[in-house]
Amino acid sequence: MSDGGALILSVVLLAANAFFVGAEFSLVSVRRSQIEPLVEAGSRRARSTMWAIRRVTLMMAGAQLGITLSTVGLGAIAEPALAHLLQPAFEAVGLPHALLHPVAIVIALLVVVALHVVLGEMVPKNIALAAPDRAALTLGPPLRAMVRAIRPLITGLNGVANGVLWLLRVTPQNEVDDAVTHEEVGHLLAESREEGLVDEDEHRLTTEALAFAEGTAGDVAIPLDSVVLIGAGATAAEVEELSARTGHSRFPRRDAEGALSGYVHLKDVLAGTTDEEPRPLASAQIRRLPAITTATPLVEVLSALRLGASHLARVDDEAGATTGVLTLDDVLLRLVPPRRHQEAR
Repeated sequence: MSDGGALILSVVLLAANAFFVGAEFSLVSVRRSQIEPLVEAGSRRARSTMWAIRRVTLMMAGAQLGITLSTVGLGAIAEPALAHLLQPAFEAVGLPHALLHPVAIVIALLVVVALHVVLGEMVPKNIALAAPDRAALTLGPPLRAMVRAIRPLITGLNGVANGVLWLLRVTPQNEVDDAVTHEEVGHLLAESREEGLVDEDEHRLTTEALAFAEGTAGDVAIPLDSVVLIGAGATAAEVEELSARTGHSRFPRRDAEGALSGYVHLKDVLAGTTDEEPRPLASAQIRRLPAITTATPLVEVLSALRLGASHLARVDDEAGATTGVLTLDDVLLRLVPPRRHQEAR
């Protein structure tokens, strides 16, 4: 091959290396939420890119194979050709004949390595990180086509890599997790407050909302020994007296077996009182008491209370034993603390 042809092929290999590097970093960096709207809009490129995102380990195997072959080819073709072109120039400046080839090889190696690092690695990597959605939509579909064309080879290499990971007790991931954790959002909020992008009230509001999202039923549950209960045979007069003494309007009720099976609201008791003869509360006056576990997130607790149209819930541990009771008011106070509630009033 002539030196000119070798240099042209070297440029092609350098461009191929840049393509594989850009494709790899864009597919790892892009968020699915950036591509999904385009998929819903019917974009074929977006569908192809989403296919690649969902098979990221397969795509990485294909990209790494392309990078390796491009790098090896670049070193094997570009360095000798460039060294051969440099030798006459060194000879013209009077370099000893014995040093012509070694010096030309070293200079050619440095030039090729510099071009490979800058144009073949750093530039495409930074482009992919700066605009991962555009890079993924541009580079993802061609990489997918290449991987599908040589899928048996890629699958074999990927299987070997996964086997090594299993030996190292690392679970291979087919997709990149693009979820943002509460800790990451908290750090972003702190940085935004320091930069003056959000004020103190906005920061406090968002921080409290994040804390609420992390909370569980066990965080707001009232221990069972601190709950005011009524027995299975409680009468309307007893409920009225208990409400006047405690200031509460809702009371969990123990059934004949001692389990919390419902709760009583004072207004139901007053509405159902037709005579002065003391008698146990009617079943129509007993409201359903939803049961949740201590590990239930507060967001799900709110949903359960809303669906059950209930202001109280029984809290059980993982073994099924009742540990306490929670109220809708206590849950809402975690979302709207007393300070903000008073300010709103």
